[in-house]
Amino acid sequence: MSDDMLPVIWALIIGLSVALYVVLDGVDLGIGILFPFLKDEAERDLAMNSVAPYWDGNETWLVMGGVGLWVAFPKAYAIILPAVYLPVIVMLLALIFRGVAFEFRWVAKPTHHHWDLSFTAGSILATFSQGVVLGALLQEIRVQDGQFAGGALDWLSPFSLMCGLALVAGYGLLGATWLMMKTGGAVADHARRLGELLLFAMLAFIAVVSLWTPLQIDRIAQRWFSLPNLYLLAPIPIATAILAWLCWHGMRRHRDVLPFACATGMFLLAYLGLVISNAPYLVPPSLTIWQAAADPSSQFFFLVGAAVLLPMVLGYTVFVFWLFRGRLQPGEGYH
Repeated sequence: MSDDMLPVIWALIIGLSVALYVVLDGVDLGIGILFPFLKDEAERDLAMNSVAPYWDGNETWLVMGGVGLWVAFPKAYAIILPAVYLPVIVMLLALIFRGVAFEFRWVAKPTHHHWDLSFTAGSILATFSQGVVLGALLQEIRVQDGQFAGGALDWLSPFSLMCGLALVAGYGLLGATWLMMKTGGAVADHARRLGELLLFAMLAFIAVVSLWTPLQIDRIAQRWFSLPNLYLLAPIPIATAILAWLCWHGMRRHRDVLPFACATGMFLLAYLGLVISNAPYLVPPSLTIWQAAADPSSQFFFLVGAAVLLPMVLGYTVFVFWLFRGRLQPGEGYH
């Protein structure tokens, strides 16, 4: 295996880990975002039970992505983390609050309302922080002599805040479509009504990001709107529009697997669009994956471990989702 291929392989591993985290934990966080809109305790219990077997395993992919960045691209890690320390710390604390609330809510009944609040607040803050980190990366980090050269609040901008709100809407849509697919009764009905609103909100945010980024960054405008790229990349927004229509159609016709599949597809297409906009940069526009890569011997050593662990985690994830397949009815659960 050539040394030039190792950074590509690691970029694919990290990209896969991030994509799986966004979709899988996006469902869990989305349910927390929707929690205040569920009308009573029975509905909230059913919503939480729909993800009870999966939620803690889903966060494995966040660890995989973060550790992969650290071991395979330490130069990028050393630049990105100082640039977004504050939102990352908020995200980690929020995920802790969300996780603790998930477990303690069941044992604290009937005085569990503060855990409901912690579950909702942790989910919203974690999601918003992830969107802010994404926005900070997209708007470009200041780098000088291979080091972060900005300030502690460089991440704070209208664009990054907008990305935070966009991710809240997107995760909310994933949570709503999951509840349509996995629950019945009033919970699914509420999720269906909320899902239609969140679908249009997500589409609006996708449109804003798709226009804002090329308007403020010339290299992205050149990537998307120069010929023949314009024709080659046109299928991505077209497919996004088709999936959005199918998602809305599925909600209206109560075809409850279709909305989740389409919402997931929209997320993956948006993720693909961001990758296309910035490839091969890992820290746009300063470091490519080859410039940020660790020594080839280190990358290969850790790749051997990843080759063992990645199939195991994937297999576990597939097994758990298969084992707990099916729709929960009111009163059913895993706690």
